[in-house]
Amino acid sequence: MCGILVSLKVRPQDHDRFEVMRDVLGHRGPDARGLWSSADRSVLLGHQRLAIIDLNARANQPMADHSGRCRIVFNGEIYNFRSVREVLVEMGHRFETDSDTEVILEAFKAWRTDCLARLSGMFAFALYDTVEQVLFVARDRAGEKPLFMWRTADKLVFASELKAIMADPDCPRRLDLRSLEYYLTLGYVPGQRCILEGCQKLPPAHAMLVDCRTLEVRRWRYWDMPALPVDGPVDQAELLEELEILLRDSVRQQLVADVPLAILLSGGVDSSLVTALAAGATGRRIRTFTVTFGESKTHNEALFARRVAKHFGTDHTEVTGEPPGPETLATIARQVDEPLADSSLIPTYLVTRAVRRVATVAVGGDGGDELFAGYVRYRGLHGLAKLRRALPWPAARCISWLARRALPLGFPRRHYLATLDQTDAQALNSAATVFDRDQRRRLLARGAQVLLDSMASDSPDHYKDALVPGHFPALSRVTRTDFLTYLPEDILVKVDRASMLNSLEVRAPFLDPRVIEFAYGKVPDGCKLAGGRTKVLLKALGKRLLPSDIELDRKQGFCIPFDQWYRQGWRGTIEGALESLPASLFNRPYVNTLLDGLKTYMRLGERVFALVMFELWRQHYRIELP
Repeated sequence: MCGILVSLKVRPQDHDRFEVMRDVLGHRGPDARGLWSSADRSVLLGHQRLAIIDLNARANQPMADHSGRCRIVFNGEIYNFRSVREVLVEMGHRFETDSDTEVILEAFKAWRTDCLARLSGMFAFALYDTVEQVLFVARDRAGEKPLFMWRTADKLVFASELKAIMADPDCPRRLDLRSLEYYLTLGYVPGQRCILEGCQKLPPAHAMLVDCRTLEVRRWRYWDMPALPVDGPVDQAELLEELEILLRDSVRQQLVADVPLAILLSGGVDSSLVTALAAGATGRRIRTFTVTFGESKTHNEALFARRVAKHFGTDHTEVTGEPPGPETLATIARQVDEPLADSSLIPTYLVTRAVRRVATVAVGGDGGDELFAGYVRYRGLHGLAKLRRALPWPAARCISWLARRALPLGFPRRHYLATLDQTDAQALNSAATVFDRDQRRRLLARGAQVLLDSMASDSPDHYKDALVPGHFPALSRVTRTDFLTYLPEDILVKVDRASMLNSLEVRAPFLDPRVIEFAYGKVPDGCKLAGGRTKVLLKALGKRLLPSDIELDRKQGFCIPFDQWYRQGWRGTIEGALESLPASLFNRPYVNTLLDGLKTYMRLGERVFALVMFELWRQHYRIELP
C-alpha cells in the first residue's frame, strides 16, 4: 500500500513544491519515497512506499521497465500477479524484480489498456509512456484505492489523498455547496464529485488516457456489474460449492505478503469465514484482532470472535476501545480528505493502530454485506411491500407527508412511515439518509438554500435511484446500488484512510472480481434474502465451516456508543464544533434542536457526528465558503 502523486503541466514545474505535496502522503508509505521527472519537467511522478511484496530497494517507485520507456507509480496490490507474470514470461517479457508493480508495467506493454481485464486486485496507478507521451490512469473495480484529481487550464494533478493536492498553494480551498448537500444527504460525497470546487475523484472501475502535451483526457468505464441471474430453478448446493472454491482461492491469494499479516475478526459471519479459510490455507498460526468497548452489550462481539479464534487456534488479541480523547475526532476529520458521516471510523482507526504494532497487512470481511444482502434494513423489504399494498395510495402519501414534517429525526420508525409513498427500492435506498430533503431545508441557512435552488437540478435525493435499472427486482436494485455507492464512498474510504493513517494495508477477499461477478451474476435474490433471513447462501457456508455454537443470524454494525461517549468526554469538542458551524450555511436554532435531541437520548448520534466531522475538517483546512 502506498501513496501516489502525479503532476502534468504544460510548462516546467517546481520540484520543491512537488516534494512537499508528496511528503504529505508519508503515512501511506513510510518505507521509501521517490520522485521522477521528465527531461522538460512537465511530468512529475511521486511515490511513498509501504513495502509489502519484494522488500528490496529495486522494487521502489517510481519504477521503470527495463527499457526505460514506461514509468509507474502504483498504490495497491495485484493478487494474481504471479499468474499474469507467467503468461508474460512465456511471451518473452523480462523481469528484474519480484514485485507486482513490474507486472503492471509489462502487462501494459503487452496489451496496452486492455491489461486491466487481466489484473485482479485493489489499485490506483498512473503509468507514463515516454514515447507516446501519454499517461494511463486506472482505479480498481470496487474502489478500494482512492484517486483524486485537480485540473486547471494548464495543469492536471492526481493524488491518493486530497490533502496532498491542497498542499499546493495554488489550489483553491473553496467549498462546493452542491457536494455539501450530497454529504448531508448521504453521509459521503459520491461518484466523481468532490467537496472542493475544481477537484474530482476518478470513480471505481474507470480508466483515463491523458495526452501529456495537451492535457486532453479520454475517460471510460472498463468494467461493469454482470447482468441479473437467469430466471429458473437454482441448485443451491452447486452455488455453495462454487462460492467456497472462489472464496478459498481469493483468501489464498490475499495471504501472499513478504511482511507479517493478521486477520480483522469482528465475530460476524464475513470475517469469521475469512478466518476459517485463512487458517486452512497456511501452515502457520495466524493472528486475529477484534475491537471491544468494555462491558457494552450493544457494541461488543468479543465473545463470538473469541469462539472463532479458539476454534481455529489463532493468536487472538482483543483491543479494548475505551472512549478515546476528543482529539481523536480532530485526527480523523483531518485524515478522511472529505467529511465522512460514519462514526465507525473511530473503532476502525483503533483496531488498525493496534494491528500495525505486529503486522503490516490485515485481511478483513468488507463487501460481504453488499454482495450477499447482509444489512439489517434489507429485512424490512417484504414488510414494507406488504404495508404499501394494504394502504390506499392517498393514505400512504398523507402518512409520509406528516412523518417527514411532524416527526423529529431520531423518532423510532420515522423512516418507514416517511417512505410509504416511495417504491420498495427507493425506501431501502433512502433508509441510510442522514438528512432528508425536509430536514435539510430546516438545517441549512436561508441563503445557502436559495443558492442551491438556483443551481442546475441534480437532487441528491434521487441520486441512487438512477444507478440501477428500474425494472430490476427491489433487492437486486438496492444491493447493487450499495455496491456502487455506500461500499466505495463510505466503507472503503473509512478502511483506507483509517488504516493508512497507521501505515497498515487492509485487504478484502470478498472483493475479488470473481466473487463479485458470482454474487451478482449467478446468485438469485432468494439465495440472499429469504423469510427475513439475510445472507442465506453465505450463512450456509458458515454452517459448513464455522463452529456450531456461532449464532449466524445475528447482525451488529461496527459502531460506537456515541451518545455514551458524548456524555463521558466528547461534550466540549462536539458542542464547540456545532457552535462554530458557519451561520451562512447552517440554521443555528435547528442545530440546537439536534443537540437537545442528543441530550435526551434520541437516535441522533450519526447526524451530530456528520456535522462535527464537517466542521472540524473545515476548520483544519481553512475552507473558503461559497
